[in-house]
Amino acid sequence: MKLTVSFLAAAALASFAPLSMAGDITGKVTLKGTPKPEIPIPLTPSCGKINPNPVSTRHYVVAKDGGLANVFVYIKDAKKTAPAGEATMLDQVGCMYEPYVMGVVANQKFKIRNSDPEMHNVHATPKNNAKEEFNFGQVVKGQVNEKSFSTPEVLVRMKCDVHAWMFAYVGVCDHPYFAVTDKDGNFKISGLPDGKYTIEAFHQKTHVAAGKGVTKDIEVKGDTKSDFTVELAP
Repeated sequence: MKLTVSFLAAAALASFAPLSMAGDITGKVTLKGTPKPEIPIPLTPSCGKINPNPVSTRHYVVAKDGGLANVFVYIKDAKKTAPAGEATMLDQVGCMYEPYVMGVVANQKFKIRNSDPEMHNVHATPKNNAKEEFNFGQVVKGQVNEKSFSTPEVLVRMKCDVHAWMFAYVGVCDHPYFAVTDKDGNFKISGLPDGKYTIEAFHQKTHVAAGKGVTKDIEVKGDTKSDFTVELAP
């Protein structure tokens, strides 16, 4: 009888234990150094009517405390995972791509929308798999197309061949453990299983020439914090 009670108690406790532990990685990316001033963008007359505000490049979007926006932070060696859920939409608003940096899982369909009463041209130029290059026009306001990338790459450049200043960058991973820093440099990667990993912070303007960002080895045991510093060349 005692054996039966003990067995039932152990089974009850096991039912409340998670099958695997996971945590969130949060952190902040800070810029060290002073970047060059952003370059004003002279819009065409038709785009100027859509977007009357001053527009400039977005090479370094930096908060007052040095927090760096638009940094793609991802786990380099997470287990390959099939895509689930809906990806972020890439929009064209005011003759600018929004968001400037985003991420998708390999083979995950994402939507590309033209929210302007202006013809745009969407041209993806991946380097890791040139066969996945695409180039198509979106001629009417509200037009939406779906695309995907099957090959991981950080970062795939998106451009508009009609408006030469329009760029966006898409990080493609074979798992969902990535994030993009917000306007204050903060990021959050959710639900990463416990374990040892390498995490990378990749900033397009700073790191694209070298082809690698700032990396760290981390051990995840529940919620974990990991901050980064992106340094400008002297």
